[in-house]
Amino acid sequence: MSILADLFFTFFKIGLFTIGGGYAMIPLIQQEVVTKGWINMVDMMDFIAIAESTPGPFAVNISTFSGMFTAGIAGATAATVGVVLPSFIIILLIARKSANIFANTYVRSALSTVRPVIVGLIAVVIFRFAKLGFFLGDASNFVVDVKAIFVLAVLAAVWLVLKRKGKKFSPVTIILLSAGLGMIFYGVFPRIFV
Repeated sequence: MSILADLFFTFFKIGLFTIGGGYAMIPLIQQEVVTKGWINMVDMMDFIAIAESTPGPFAVNISTFSGMFTAGIAGATAATVGVVLPSFIIILLIARKSANIFANTYVRSALSTVRPVIVGLIAVVIFRFAKLGFFLGDASNFVVDVKAIFVLAVLAAVWLVLKRKGKKFSPVTIILLSAGLGMIFYGVFPRIFV
C-alpha cells in the first residue's frame, strides 16, 4: 500500500471511530502515527500546539500537519480528506434519515455512555503531554524542565490576578502569553534562561 493510501485509511479510521472532537482524537492519532514511525512524540506535541494555535478545526489541522510532515502536500490532502470524510458521510446519513435522531432514547443513551470515555481519553492526553512538557529525558534520566514550570507559574499568576480583579482570562490571552514566554525562554534567549 502506498504512503498516501495508508495516510488516507489511517485518518479515515481515526475520523470514523472518534467521538468527542479533536481532543478525544489525539490518543488515536498518537497510537497510529507514532507507532507507524511517521512522527515522534515530540513532533506530535509540537503539531498539537500549532494545530491549537491556528484557525480551523483542531482535528483537521492536526491531520493536515501530520500528513504534510509525512508525505508533503499530497500527504496533507490524503490525511485531511481521510479524517473529514467519515463525519461528512455520517452527517449526510443522519440528515437524510431523520432530523429527530437525537430524540431517540437509544441514541441519547449511547451518547451518554460515551461521555465518560471521552473525558478519559482527554485525561490520558493531558497526562502524557504534561509528562513530555514538564520533564526532560527518559525514565532513567528524570530531569524537570524548569522553564516550562516557570511558564506555567506565570500563566497561573496572571490568571489569579485577573480573577481577583473580576476579569476573565481569555483563551487568546493564554495563547499569546504562552507563545511570547515560549519564544523568550526557548527561542530568543534559550541559553540565558537554563
